[in-house]
Amino acid sequence: MKMNLRKRWAVASSVLRKASRWLPNIGLIMAFCVSATTSADEMKVGQFKLAKADTVLRGDAKCTACHDETEKYPVLAIGKTKHGTVADGRTPTCTSCHGASESHMRKLEGQKDRPKPDVSYGGQYKSVEADSMVDRYFGKFGKATSTPVENRNAACQSCHKGGNRMHWDGSTHANRGVGCTNCHQVHTAHDRVRTRADQTELCFSCHKEQRAQLNRPSHHPVLEGKMGCSDCHNVHGNNPKQLKQASINETCNQCHMEKRGPFLHNHQPVTEDCTICHSGHGTVVFNLLKSRPPFLCQECHSHTSHPSQAAALPNEPVTSTRMLGTAARGCLNCHTNIHGGNSTQNNATAGRFRR
Repeated sequence: MKMNLRKRWAVASSVLRKASRWLPNIGLIMAFCVSATTSADEMKVGQFKLAKADTVLRGDAKCTACHDETEKYPVLAIGKTKHGTVADGRTPTCTSCHGASESHMRKLEGQKDRPKPDVSYGGQYKSVEADSMVDRYFGKFGKATSTPVENRNAACQSCHKGGNRMHWDGSTHANRGVGCTNCHQVHTAHDRVRTRADQTELCFSCHKEQRAQLNRPSHHPVLEGKMGCSDCHNVHGNNPKQLKQASINETCNQCHMEKRGPFLHNHQPVTEDCTICHSGHGTVVFNLLKSRPPFLCQECHSHTSHPSQAAALPNEPVTSTRMLGTAARGCLNCHTNIHGGNSTQNNATAGRFRR
């Protein structure tokens, strides 16, 4: 019995000594087993597949065989953009946006009748000098293309559908046949429409009337670069003015919070619509008013109901005692809080819209 125990102990000790040599490498052995049963393409991080460890996205090899760094059009500049992020499994390939384009791939570079890709976005050279080839080629927003705008937009919307773009269908720009690439540049590291100055010039290329308004003496500081069109407008929206907020007043109140109210005495046009008195882009009157007081006020307030109003001069005799001390004075001389007042005086004339 003792002999059997000794033999068993000797065998066990031998096994343990041998095991101690490979136990530290057990992690490597397990990793090898996992890799033998699961390919890298099937491994996932969260919901997205791991991208392959190469510099060319799968499906782009045929395109980059011709469109390389020697290409006269700088298409490889897309590698510096979010669209060219190799490490992200959601990154689109060339064919994701341009279609399979089999007839385009079969033609040689030198052939004149080489078909365009299935979906062409119309990038073209600028007529002016640019700092780089990328700026020169993609500096002009794409318009010269035979691909219908619906097909171009569908490629973009296959990814860009949510957020502030969810109301694109039915919007003013969509109904007018505006394409995504009429405004946005895809192959550049920086989409210049996101810069206020470039964005404003782009909008002015269609909105000529707004350009003229913003060049008037009283205007929002858009030309000065302190505001951009997208500060007020959602160009992908579908309300009549394509505003970022649900109404004109809510859009104005983003900056002009002191005009929001409620006040003890609310001025009706202020609560209804700011544009009853103001122009949104620019005017020749101070504070973006549509006309000068008291004429602006008299569009609603009849001068005959105000006994001391200077504007009643044509209807009053020059010697009228009611006109004494009121000549050359305007509504704002007394009604300083015209957007709304909190005076507790019970007198209508003294209390409304005054400090």
